[in-house]
Amino acid sequence: MASTYKDAGVDLDVYAESMSRLPRLMHRTFSPRVMPSDGGFAGLFRLDFPGKLFARNYEEPVLVSGTDGVGTKLKIAQTMNQHETVGIDLVAMCVNDLICTGAEPLFFLDYVAMGRDDPARLERIVQGISDGCVDGDLALLGGETAIMPDMYGTDDYDLAGFAVGVVERKRLVDGHLIAPGDVVLGLQASGLHSNGFSLVRKIIADHGHQWSDVIDELNQDTKTPETLAQVCLRPTKIYVSAIRSIQSHYRVKQVLHGIAHITGGGIEENLDRILPPGVNAEIDPNAWTPNPIFQWLQQTGDVATSEMRRVFNMGIGMAVVVNEYYAASVASQVAKAGIECSPIGRIVEGSSKVVYKDA
Repeated sequence: MASTYKDAGVDLDVYAESMSRLPRLMHRTFSPRVMPSDGGFAGLFRLDFPGKLFARNYEEPVLVSGTDGVGTKLKIAQTMNQHETVGIDLVAMCVNDLICTGAEPLFFLDYVAMGRDDPARLERIVQGISDGCVDGDLALLGGETAIMPDMYGTDDYDLAGFAVGVVERKRLVDGHLIAPGDVVLGLQASGLHSNGFSLVRKIIADHGHQWSDVIDELNQDTKTPETLAQVCLRPTKIYVSAIRSIQSHYRVKQVLHGIAHITGGGIEENLDRILPPGVNAEIDPNAWTPNPIFQWLQQTGDVATSEMRRVFNMGIGMAVVVNEYYAASVASQVAKAGIECSPIGRIVEGSSKVVYKDA
């Protein structure tokens, strides 16, 4: 009997149905800077645009790019059959890195690898990616879907994302302006975001919890009780609107001396990446109240504070370093964008590292 691709686990008719569901999710993210290329081999995007609304009139544009994934948070989504928000995580992990340079996000590409094709599930995943792109003001310009039986389990999938932006060279944020006296502002996280889930899953498994459990300590301030899965799957916050509001308010002065996306490695390992020689960032861990999930994980898993700070964001999804004179104004601009923001530390003389006041 002749062999077919379908016999090997890849049904091209099902694949065609999957692809037919995606264009509308892409088109809703397009601006006039996207050039028509449906059916082509690559997406097209104008760096500048002649109309008044979109004209940037770049003098010395620098392209900025970044890539990331969602990690083992996907295991929870797959276990619970909840796929609508992990696409937001994918966009957030990429675009939040991108804006640390001061760049304007332009477009996003995704890569979805699956053990089997499932048009409805793929649509739910890409709906989240599309939602994230709308929130982050990027065009979902294209992507790739790979069906790889044997490489992945039947219901397994993995995601990768790629974001591209642009920044005027003179407006590039790289940390070189950071100086003693500057204030570190912390932008609140929505929860765990997309880091540390191997430890999260181990703690939950070791202590016999189920993803459907409703934990009292995690629901003291919620009107509608959430399961452990819902708390952990809460999507990563996208900070594009907050950073853009600061940039729009200060069009001449460079008030953003440094921006750090707080991901794996926590505040310590991410903020110290942008510190210039001769300074430390002194962080006050009592300056904010972390989401209850962090305290619950630490107590349940008997995790050392130093390990918690190294693995998780601890409630701060992004840190910005600003001149003390502008700190209150910047915090106000972020708050207007709907994100809680407060001073969490200061820049002092030192040796290019983050130190905690309680250490």
